[in-house]
Amino acid sequence: MTDAGDLIAGGYDAFYAAWGRSPTLRRIWRDHVTGPDYPEAFAHISFLSLTQLRALARALQLGPDQLLVDLACGAGGPGLWVARESGARLAGRDLSTVAVLRAAERADALGLSDRAEFAPGTFEHSGLPSGAADAVMTVDALQYAPDKAKALVEVARILRPGGRFALVAFELDAEHVAGLPIWGDPVSDYRPLLERAGFEITSYEEIPNWRDQVAAGFAAVVAERGSLEVELGTAAAAATVAEASVTLEVQPYGGHVFAVAERR
Repeated sequence: MTDAGDLIAGGYDAFYAAWGRSPTLRRIWRDHVTGPDYPEAFAHISFLSLTQLRALARALQLGPDQLLVDLACGAGGPGLWVARESGARLAGRDLSTVAVLRAAERADALGLSDRAEFAPGTFEHSGLPSGAADAVMTVDALQYAPDKAKALVEVARILRPGGRFALVAFELDAEHVAGLPIWGDPVSDYRPLLERAGFEITSYEEIPNWRDQVAAGFAAVVAERGSLEVELGTAAAAATVAEASVTLEVQPYGGHVFAVAERR
């Protein structure tokens, strides 16, 4: 793993070790990010509303017992929701070993452990067989991949021909992130990489009002630092506040997109 990868993994390990302990963070995300209708049992730390999650599930066109892979799954919320709604089986992969444990615990609590499994893995090395997946999803994580072209080649490798890939990710502003290792390989448009990896793009749309959503959510995180430190602990709160502060200061993102592509 690269130094940047170690930094990202360490921050998320600290955060997920304290996952679920902060009513303040849940309130911030409900009020400023996901909205009040997002189901708490499938909560996440991405900028994804229930409306967008429903659109993602429809786009994947999954049937019962088909295999969905959720790359950078975190604590598993969105992937488990799609699996429950579609009847699909779920394989989640994340570079944070602690996140993988939280996702497995959540699957068990939801009664989905018989058709959901989680293991360590990265965008470039999922550890899954070629052509095994009927669909792949990833939410608000690809912007951190150290080599996004290789990441999308890996997605194409694990998807069967005709399988669908639903991607929610931030596009990066290369000038704003220059010299910042956590946003290496800045990509401002994923379409050329998708096409070169072997995908036919079905749709590629900017998510409405994303700038306001990011600004409000992260500003609230910074403002509530004291409460977050009490509820999450120093390490987890520091990682959370650092991401919020750097994002607000640097303005690394040029777009927030929802894309759907089919494996040729």
